[in-house]
Amino acid sequence: MADRIGLNTVNAGAAVGPQLLRILRERIICNQIRPGERLSEAEFGLQFGVSRQPVREAFIKLAEEGLLEVRPQRGTFVRKISVAAVNDGRFVREAIEADIVKLLAEAADPSLVRELDGQLDLQRELVDVDPQSFRPLDDTFHRTLAEAAGKTHAWSVIDGMKTQMDRVRQLSTEQFPVGKLINQHAQVVRAIEAGDPVAAEAAMRLHLREILHDLPVVQAALPELFE
Repeated sequence: MADRIGLNTVNAGAAVGPQLLRILRERIICNQIRPGERLSEAEFGLQFGVSRQPVREAFIKLAEEGLLEVRPQRGTFVRKISVAAVNDGRFVREAIEADIVKLLAEAADPSLVRELDGQLDLQRELVDVDPQSFRPLDDTFHRTLAEAAGKTHAWSVIDGMKTQMDRVRQLSTEQFPVGKLINQHAQVVRAIEAGDPVAAEAAMRLHLREILHDLPVVQAALPELFE
Protein backbone atom coordinates (compact mmCIF):
# COMPACT_ATOMS: atom_id res chain seq x y z
CA MET A 1 0.00 0.00 0.00
CA ALA A 2 2.81 2.38 0.89
CA ASP A 3 4.34 2.28 -2.58
CA ARG A 4 0.95 2.64 -4.29
CA ILE A 5 0.06 5.87 -2.52
CA GLY A 6 3.60 7.24 -2.49
CA LEU A 7 4.66 7.12 1.15
CA ASN A 8 8.34 6.42 0.51
CA THR A 9 9.58 9.18 -1.77
CA VAL A 10 9.17 12.88 -2.48
CA ASN A 11 9.10 14.53 -5.89
CA ALA A 12 12.07 16.87 -6.10
CA GLY A 13 10.27 18.90 -8.76
CA ALA A 14 7.46 19.89 -6.40
CA ALA A 15 7.26 21.66 -3.03
CA VAL A 16 8.75 19.31 -0.45
CA GLY A 17 6.88 20.54 2.65
CA PRO A 18 3.34 19.58 1.58
CA GLN A 19 4.58 16.20 0.38
CA LEU A 20 6.26 15.44 3.69
CA LEU A 21 3.16 16.53 5.57
CA ARG A 22 0.97 14.21 3.50
CA ILE A 23 3.39 11.29 3.80
CA LEU A 24 3.86 11.56 7.55
CA ARG A 25 0.14 12.09 8.18
CA GLU A 26 -0.72 9.03 6.11
CA ARG A 27 1.92 6.90 7.81
CA ILE A 28 0.46 7.82 11.19
CA ILE A 29 -3.10 7.16 10.05
CA CYS A 30 -2.06 3.80 8.55
CA ASN A 31 -0.29 2.93 11.81
CA GLN A 32 3.05 2.54 10.05
CA ILE A 33 4.31 5.01 12.65
CA ARG A 34 2.78 3.80 15.88
CA PRO A 35 1.37 5.80 18.80
CA GLY A 36 4.08 6.60 21.31
CA GLU A 37 6.88 6.33 18.76
CA ARG A 38 9.57 9.03 18.91
CA LEU A 39 10.24 10.82 15.63
CA SER A 40 13.54 12.35 14.52
CA GLU A 41 13.80 15.32 12.18
CA ALA A 42 17.31 14.23 11.21
CA GLU A 43 16.27 10.67 10.39
CA PHE A 44 13.37 11.73 8.19
CA GLY A 45 15.52 14.36 6.52
CA LEU A 46 18.08 11.68 5.68
CA GLN A 47 15.42 9.23 4.55
CA PHE A 48 13.87 11.67 2.08
CA GLY A 49 17.06 13.50 1.15
CA VAL A 50 15.88 16.89 2.42
CA SER A 51 16.98 19.38 5.06
CA ARG A 52 15.54 19.29 8.55
CA GLN A 53 13.54 22.49 8.03
CA PRO A 54 10.65 21.05 5.95
CA VAL A 55 10.52 18.06 8.30
CA ARG A 56 10.29 20.40 11.29
CA GLU A 57 7.49 22.37 9.59
CA ALA A 58 5.58 19.13 8.92
CA PHE A 59 6.01 18.13 12.57
CA ILE A 60 4.57 21.46 13.70
CA LYS A 61 1.49 21.11 11.48
CA LEU A 62 0.93 17.53 12.58
CA ALA A 63 1.14 18.64 16.20
CA GLU A 64 -1.52 21.27 15.45
CA GLU A 65 -3.71 18.48 14.05
CA GLY A 66 -3.28 16.49 17.25
CA LEU A 67 -1.25 13.70 15.67
CA LEU A 68 2.11 14.57 17.23
CA GLU A 69 3.13 15.80 20.67
CA VAL A 70 6.27 17.85 21.30
CA ARG A 71 7.69 17.12 24.74
CA PRO A 72 10.32 19.68 25.82
CA GLN A 73 13.77 18.18 26.35
CA ARG A 74 12.43 14.78 25.31
CA GLY A 75 11.47 14.95 21.65
CA THR A 76 8.49 14.60 19.32
CA PHE A 77 6.16 11.63 19.71
CA VAL A 78 3.12 10.23 17.91
CA ARG A 79 0.04 10.87 20.01
CA LYS A 80 -2.34 8.10 20.86
CA ILE A 81 -5.84 8.19 19.40
CA SER A 82 -8.21 10.58 21.14
CA VAL A 83 -11.71 9.11 21.44
CA ALA A 84 -13.10 12.59 22.10
CA ALA A 85 -11.54 13.88 18.87
CA VAL A 86 -12.92 10.89 16.94
CA ASN A 87 -16.43 11.62 18.19
CA ASP A 88 -16.11 15.35 17.49
CA GLY A 89 -14.93 14.66 13.95
CA ARG A 90 -17.81 12.30 13.31
CA PHE A 91 -20.32 14.80 14.72
CA VAL A 92 -19.09 17.57 12.42
CA ARG A 93 -19.00 15.28 9.40
CA GLU A 94 -22.57 14.13 9.93
CA ALA A 95 -23.88 17.67 10.36
CA ILE A 96 -22.22 18.89 7.17
CA GLU A 97 -22.49 15.85 4.91
CA ALA A 98 -26.14 15.16 5.69
CA ASP A 99 -26.95 18.60 4.29
CA ILE A 100 -24.62 18.07 1.33
CA VAL A 101 -26.45 14.99 0.09
CA LYS A 102 -29.82 16.66 0.66
CA LEU A 103 -28.72 19.45 -1.68
CA LEU A 104 -27.54 16.95 -4.28
CA ALA A 105 -30.79 14.97 -4.13
CA GLU A 106 -32.85 18.13 -4.57
CA ALA A 107 -31.21 18.66 -7.97
CA ALA A 108 -30.07 15.20 -9.06
CA ASP A 109 -27.32 15.33 -11.70
CA PRO A 110 -27.10 12.21 -13.92
CA SER A 111 -23.41 12.87 -14.64
CA LEU A 112 -22.66 12.92 -10.91
CA VAL A 113 -24.54 9.65 -10.43
CA ARG A 114 -22.48 8.06 -13.22
CA GLU A 115 -19.27 9.29 -11.58
CA LEU A 116 -20.31 7.93 -8.20
CA ASP A 117 -21.36 4.59 -9.67
CA GLY A 118 -17.93 4.33 -11.27
CA GLN A 119 -16.36 4.93 -7.87
CA LEU A 120 -18.55 2.24 -6.35
CA ASP A 121 -17.36 -0.23 -8.99
CA LEU A 122 -13.75 0.63 -8.16
CA GLN A 123 -14.38 0.24 -4.45
CA ARG A 124 -15.87 -3.22 -4.96
CA GLU A 125 -13.01 -4.23 -7.25
CA LEU A 126 -10.11 -3.09 -5.07
CA VAL A 127 -11.32 -4.05 -1.61
CA ASP A 128 -11.36 -7.70 -2.63
CA VAL A 129 -7.62 -7.42 -3.24
CA ASP A 130 -6.70 -4.91 -0.51
CA PRO A 131 -9.39 -4.02 2.05
CA GLN A 132 -7.15 -1.29 3.51
CA SER A 133 -7.39 0.56 0.20
CA PHE A 134 -10.98 1.43 1.09
CA ARG A 135 -10.27 4.50 3.24
CA PRO A 136 -8.64 6.56 0.45
CA LEU A 137 -11.46 5.52 -1.89
CA ASP A 138 -13.99 6.47 0.78
CA ASP A 139 -12.38 9.90 1.07
CA THR A 140 -12.62 10.37 -2.70
CA PHE A 141 -16.32 9.45 -2.60
CA HIS A 142 -17.15 11.93 0.16
CA ARG A 143 -14.99 14.69 -1.34
CA THR A 144 -16.75 14.21 -4.71
CA LEU A 145 -20.11 14.75 -3.02
CA ALA A 146 -18.91 17.94 -1.33
CA GLU A 147 -17.41 19.34 -4.52
CA ALA A 148 -20.52 18.50 -6.53
CA ALA A 149 -22.60 20.47 -4.02
CA GLY A 150 -20.23 23.43 -4.29
CA LYS A 151 -19.03 22.89 -0.71
CA THR A 152 -15.29 22.58 -1.25
CA HIS A 153 -14.50 24.77 1.75
CA ALA A 154 -16.82 22.69 3.92
CA TRP A 155 -14.84 19.61 2.89
CA SER A 156 -11.60 21.34 3.86
CA VAL A 157 -13.10 21.91 7.32
CA ILE A 158 -14.03 18.23 7.55
CA ASP A 159 -10.63 17.13 6.27
CA GLY A 160 -8.89 19.14 8.96
CA MET A 161 -10.96 17.60 11.74
CA LYS A 162 -11.14 13.95 10.79
CA THR A 163 -7.55 12.70 11.19
CA GLN A 164 -8.26 10.95 14.49
CA MET A 165 -11.41 9.48 12.99
CA ASP A 166 -9.34 8.33 10.01
CA ARG A 167 -7.02 6.39 12.32
CA VAL A 168 -9.96 4.42 13.69
CA ARG A 169 -11.43 3.98 10.21
CA GLN A 170 -8.15 2.50 9.02
CA LEU A 171 -8.00 0.09 11.95
CA SER A 172 -11.63 -0.90 11.45
CA THR A 173 -10.91 -2.02 7.86
CA GLU A 174 -8.57 -4.58 9.39
CA GLN A 175 -11.32 -5.98 11.65
CA PHE A 176 -14.62 -5.53 9.81
CA PRO A 177 -15.68 -6.33 6.22
CA VAL A 178 -15.96 -3.14 4.20
CA GLY A 179 -18.70 -4.44 1.91
CA LYS A 180 -21.26 -3.04 4.34
CA LEU A 181 -19.79 0.44 3.95
CA ILE A 182 -19.82 0.18 0.15
CA ASN A 183 -23.48 -0.83 0.29
CA GLN A 184 -24.14 2.27 2.42
CA HIS A 185 -22.41 4.39 -0.22
CA ALA A 186 -24.69 2.82 -2.82
CA GLN A 187 -27.77 3.72 -0.77
CA VAL A 188 -26.64 7.35 -0.74
CA VAL A 189 -26.16 7.31 -4.52
CA ARG A 190 -29.52 5.68 -5.18
CA ALA A 191 -31.29 8.28 -3.00
CA ILE A 192 -29.56 11.10 -4.89
CA GLU A 193 -30.49 9.48 -8.21
CA ALA A 194 -34.11 9.17 -7.09
CA GLY A 195 -34.21 12.83 -6.07
CA ASP A 196 -35.11 11.87 -2.50
CA PRO A 197 -33.46 14.30 -0.01
CA VAL A 198 -34.96 12.58 3.04
CA ALA A 199 -33.60 9.17 2.05
CA ALA A 200 -30.23 10.67 1.09
CA GLU A 201 -29.88 12.36 4.47
CA ALA A 202 -30.90 9.21 6.34
CA ALA A 203 -28.46 7.07 4.34
CA MET A 204 -25.57 9.43 5.01
CA ARG A 205 -26.31 9.66 8.72
CA LEU A 206 -26.46 5.87 8.96
CA HIS A 207 -23.14 5.57 7.13
CA LEU A 208 -21.29 8.08 9.29
CA ARG A 209 -22.66 6.57 12.50
CA GLU A 210 -21.11 3.20 11.66
CA ILE A 211 -17.97 4.25 13.51
CA LEU A 212 -19.98 4.48 16.73
CA HIS A 213 -20.23 0.70 16.53
CA ASP A 214 -16.65 0.12 15.38
CA LEU A 215 -14.87 2.44 17.82
CA PRO A 216 -15.48 0.56 21.11
CA VAL A 217 -14.63 -2.75 19.42
CA VAL A 218 -11.35 -1.42 18.01
CA GLN A 219 -10.51 0.27 21.31
CA ALA A 220 -11.11 -2.94 23.27
CA ALA A 221 -8.94 -4.93 20.84
CA LEU A 222 -6.09 -2.38 20.73
CA PRO A 223 -6.21 -0.37 23.97
CA GLU A 224 -2.53 0.53 23.73
CA LEU A 225 -3.27 2.75 20.72
CA PHE A 226 -5.75 4.99 22.58
CA GLU A 227 -5.38 7.76 25.14
